[in-house]
Amino acid sequence: MYMQAIQDDITTLHVDAVVNAANSSLLGGGGVDDASHRAAGPDLLEACRSLGGCPTGEARITRAYHLPCQWIIHTVGPVWQGGKDNEAELLASCYRNRLKLAVRQHMTSIDFPAISTGVYGYPAEPAAAIAIATCRACQQQYAGPDRVCFVCFDARSMMIYQSLLT
Repeated sequence: MYMQAIQDDITTLHVDAVVNAANSSLLGGGGVDDASHRAAGPDLLEACRSLGGCPTGEARITRAYHLPCQWIIHTVGPVWQGGKDNEAELLASCYRNRLKLAVRQHMTSIDFPAISTGVYGYPAEPAAAIAIATCRACQQQYAGPDRVCFVCFDARSMMIYQSLLT
């Protein structure tokens, strides 16, 4: 598994799947979730309604509709509570469950945003460390995907991911 970090708009990337950092309803919200719903179009909202939501740490998959990728894997990250409410394990579970879905769908490339680091308040450096460590651990277990990309919204996040990937 090749891992890299880039600074870009995750809704514009041509890969097998992008990950949507969603709220538990999957019906739209802020940040990446809002951008994904706007770019994918109204069919995404209908598909998400049929899923009945998603608990924190789990993942669901839909078609990508008007996005240039094939799939959107939706996941709900934990809200930061100071680290005392199992947030690290829930965040790691988000990455594990998304990679499991990617393997089941025979995906070769998947792009992740920085889950829970926006309005959910998870500190960026520990979140990036969990993301990378979990993906590396999954690499030992699964035969795929070949490429994992951490798509950063800003230069600070990009620097964090790049420093941890080296």
